[in-house]
Amino acid sequence: STSPPVLRNPKTKSMVQDMVKEGNMEALKKCFSSRMEFGTAGLRAAMGPGISCMNDLTIIQTTQGFCCYLEQSIGNLKERGVVIGYDARAHPPSGGSSKRFASLAAAVFISRGVPVHLFSDITPTPFVPFTVSHLGLCAGIMVTASHNPKQDNGYKVYWENGAQIVTPHDKGISKAIVENLEPWPESWNTEEALKSTLLKDPYQDINTEYFKAIQKHCHHREINKKSEVKIVHTSVHGVGHTFVQSAFKAFDLRPPYAVEEQKDPDPEFPTVKYPNPEEGEGVLTLSFALAEKEGASVVLANDPDADRLAIAEKQESGRWRVFSGNELGALLGWWLFRCWREQNSDAAAVKNLYMLSSTVSSKILRAIALKEGFHFEETLTGFKWMGNRARDLLDQDKTVLFAFEEAIGYMCSPSVLDKDGVSAAAIAGEMISFLATKKISLSQQLTTIYEEYGYHISKNSYFICHDQEVIRSLFERLRNYGGTKDSYPTECGRFAIDAVRDLTTGYDSNQPDKKAVLPTSSSSQMITFTFSNGGVATMRTSGTEPKIKYYTELCAPPGNSDVPHLKKELDDLVDAIIENFFEPDKNKLQPKPQ
Repeated sequence: STSPPVLRNPKTKSMVQDMVKEGNMEALKKCFSSRMEFGTAGLRAAMGPGISCMNDLTIIQTTQGFCCYLEQSIGNLKERGVVIGYDARAHPPSGGSSKRFASLAAAVFISRGVPVHLFSDITPTPFVPFTVSHLGLCAGIMVTASHNPKQDNGYKVYWENGAQIVTPHDKGISKAIVENLEPWPESWNTEEALKSTLLKDPYQDINTEYFKAIQKHCHHREINKKSEVKIVHTSVHGVGHTFVQSAFKAFDLRPPYAVEEQKDPDPEFPTVKYPNPEEGEGVLTLSFALAEKEGASVVLANDPDADRLAIAEKQESGRWRVFSGNELGALLGWWLFRCWREQNSDAAAVKNLYMLSSTVSSKILRAIALKEGFHFEETLTGFKWMGNRARDLLDQDKTVLFAFEEAIGYMCSPSVLDKDGVSAAAIAGEMISFLATKKISLSQQLTTIYEEYGYHISKNSYFICHDQEVIRSLFERLRNYGGTKDSYPTECGRFAIDAVRDLTTGYDSNQPDKKAVLPTSSSSQMITFTFSNGGVATMRTSGTEPKIKYYTELCAPPGNSDVPHLKKELDDLVDAIIENFFEPDKNKLQPKPQ
């Protein structure tokens, strides 16, 4: 028998003792009943005691497993090493913090003779994949929970190709974690590790190299220098402030006005309910107030680990318009192609050019690609798929110009094979300055894009459901519609369905052999319906939250510009999907909180 684990952290120890004293079985069960699942997104959980939470011990166990898996997979691990970065999250009750977890992870690798590039200060998440690619390392770890609530933390893993891991690496790492649960003697020894000659600090070097790399995407320096445009930026109590200031400087843009109350990292996120700029207005209230005061017309917001970017613009009516991720994907895709075309007069070069987006994101890039002659590909949901696909294309000497997902994630530069809100902020700043010289607003430019390439109107939301059985039967009903086995609906209310793709089972009615081209996963639900009116709707479960999400889009051909009619058509389609496919009353689904 193994000796009982020693509780080395006095704070988690006293948390557990309090639970025992109070007889709080629920809390104890929650913390100790099941181990956190290590998936392709790594770990994401609350900080606290026990195997289901993020704490010193679970970080050590995870890193021991990851280290062993790398030793088995990569022959020259000890020559090349790994990079570890972290955000500013901290949880005083349990003593957990991103920085502490990062040093423990470093100690584990160093105890095995693996060189570690450990950032000496907080960085945006994209700095880790950038460092993996730039220094040719074996792997990267970023300790962050991105835009999750303040008590959460996470452990995000990048492979040697500079992209997030995909299957089967997650399975292999998971297995290795379970095989290495007993902490190695040196794993706790952060003090010794931090003195080791194997430890390097990449902070200065990467800070210089990253801003050098993104300047490749600065095409209008003279306009930027003269621009009078006023922009407000918020980092929502996260890491983004200094890095976005540096990015604007690298592009010779005037520094954005920073929201004073939110510019310094604060793990308590005191001014927002959720630190997620996707939740729109609530997070941006202070930014709008500052913009009004300074006379700024645009607000840029990063999420706390600065890998995503939200943008809002003041309309002529005086109200603020928060753009959706799909609308920003259209604007940035249009802009990056426009800049590329100015640089590349050779007509054949466009055949080598690629843009990517995930299958639940707007198909606007497909419409632009068709008209302009470059390639567009869709991938499964999540940047891990786009990053890995981009790597494959780059290895074939293709140019990957842009990738995006509707959850306000953009990859504007191949030097980071993941979403990056820092480079996207500077590129957006240049685009805004350029349009301003022509007296064009972002909203006007977006309309121009839709007029030229066809309107793409989308509507995304979700229902909350905590009952896995209900979710399973909801999707099974769609697979055996009207009681007929393996038969999908052919209509939804008054809307005819042309095609069905089910990435849970691997069925695709559009393919000659009825087999889906994209990878399938039986562990998550995902069905896409294509309607004869140009509508596309995907229903899927979330990997990280108790949600059934839906993503709908109406793609109109160029020339159909009756926007109110298109919007009503999409609203009616969404209502029909909710009523016929979700059946919220029967299934007791909670709507998205308003």
